[in-house]
Amino acid sequence: MVTVLTELGASNVAATNVQGDNLWLKAADVEAAIGWTLKPQGLCQGEVCIPLPRSNTENFVNGDTVNVAEWWRLMDRPVLHDNAGATWMLGAGANQRADVLNTLEAPDFTLPDLNGTMHSLSDYRGKRVFLTTWSSW
Repeated sequence: MVTVLTELGASNVAATNVQGDNLWLKAADVEAAIGWTLKPQGLCQGEVCIPLPRSNTENFVNGDTVNVAEWWRLMDRPVLHDNAGATWMLGAGANQRADVLNTLEAPDFTLPDLNGTMHSLSDYRGKRVFLTTWSSW
């Protein structure tokens, strides 16, 4: 089992092969792990598909397994993993992060107040909100 972290959250899936910087998953587990699906036209998320490269196809798909780390790098997105290959972080690309920053809209999050009541930033959309943070270190 490996843990795959993406902007969608964390998923625990069975890896068929972890070899260096490559993470091979069964095609059936790819969507649960990264939110993309292997189709004949390539790796797809909704209407967006990244075609399988014509050269070195064996680096991306081999039988019923998919090298999700290699696909992620093909999309120019960062891939990190621990030394044991048990935890993988597949990050958002620089262009995607820049687009979000340009909107000046904070991502949604939920935190408890001092009484333990949970509050989400999205509950206050359209209202003025003052956020302050601090750290003891």
